[in-house]
Amino acid sequence: MDRITEQKRQAGEYAASLITDGMIVGLGTGSTVKFFIEKLAERINREGLDIVGVTTSRQTLSLAKGWGIKLKSVDEVPAIDLTIDGADEVDANLDGIKGGGAALLFEKIVALNSKRNIWIVDQSKYHEQLGQFPLPVEVVPYGSHQLLKRFEAADMAPTFRRLPDGQRLTTDAGNYIIDLHLEVIEHPQALAYYLEQTIGVVEHGLFLNVADAVIIGGEKLVIIERENVENH
Repeated sequence: MDRITEQKRQAGEYAASLITDGMIVGLGTGSTVKFFIEKLAERINREGLDIVGVTTSRQTLSLAKGWGIKLKSVDEVPAIDLTIDGADEVDANLDGIKGGGAALLFEKIVALNSKRNIWIVDQSKYHEQLGQFPLPVEVVPYGSHQLLKRFEAADMAPTFRRLPDGQRLTTDAGNYIIDLHLEVIEHPQALAYYLEQTIGVVEHGLFLNVADAVIIGGEKLVIIERENVENH
């Protein structure tokens, strides 16, 4: 197991230790979350925990089902006690970019309906400032080429997310993703507002003031709580 994978495993397995009996748990998407789900399933089987999972993608649904975790949709639960999810990039304010796995819309819906959100990442995901990871923007297919041109005109270096065969990727909700290659995002809040006001944009991958804590895998596990972070 390489260093990054080992860090993901550490963060994921530690997050599974935070789950207690009777919880409704949001199950994020991605390679780090996979370790969390596997460890959680192990605990459910070993300790007989009564846990209900709420998934954020077809990929996670399939994985959790395979491990025998009891599942409900976000509309079938009163609220979610804790969501564990990954992130593609996290900054010093615990704001993040998500959507590298194309699940940003459902991830944001689940996060919004969670009492607490914890992200699990390896050290390579933590940066002082957001923008190194391309920002995913989920868009309605109709008019998407016009949106691409609009983002081009705004110097946002947009590209359609494509599958290996060259076809445009389609999200679980049937939309396209345009990735914005920004390098540095100086004003995340302003950018989020701009995207939210843009017709045809369904959702964007800026997750601002969402994470209550971030667990960073490493030789020594680092846990950063939002209440201990001074927003710049």
